[in-house]
Amino acid sequence: MSVKIILTEPNKLLRQVSKTVEKVGEEERMLMDDMLDTMYAAPGIGLAAIQIGVPKRIIVMDISRDENKKEPMYFVNPVIKNKNEEKAKYEEGCLSVPEQFAEIERPNACEVEYLDYEGKKQMLNADGLLATCIQHEMDHLEGILFIDYLSKLKKSMIIKKLSKIRVNREIF
Repeated sequence: MSVKIILTEPNKLLRQVSKTVEKVGEEERMLMDDMLDTMYAAPGIGLAAIQIGVPKRIIVMDISRDENKKEPMYFVNPVIKNKNEEKAKYEEGCLSVPEQFAEIERPNACEVEYLDYEGKKQMLNADGLLATCIQHEMDHLEGILFIDYLSKLKKSMIIKKLSKIRVNREIF
């Protein structure tokens, strides 16, 4: 397992639509292991494969936030089957949009069909933070970032900040 570099906005790859995984094999499990190591090292609670430059429909998450009791979740080819009409707001951040946060409103519950780490079909009823995190990570698979839900002004301000940070890092 290894920690990979997380792509940050602005980056064309982050806007790419990820491709369906044909089958969950050794290569996909190694990728999920690397993604999990990368997410924990960042630290974060969710990561999509495209965030490390791999355009596959794979997500890893762990919302336990307990260093001693990790509860990793793996989602391959996730599809939201149902979304609740009721909405909830959470302050979202993103490893690809470092140090930027905003309140985003999403359905407060959803039902997700996916393949697990072993490639077995699963169904999950998620609510609260889990539902928000799944929807956030699934947006990545479509080339969407949480900042895309903000006004044009807020979004452009964040992208300018991120561009400056990138330029300053490249200088030093």
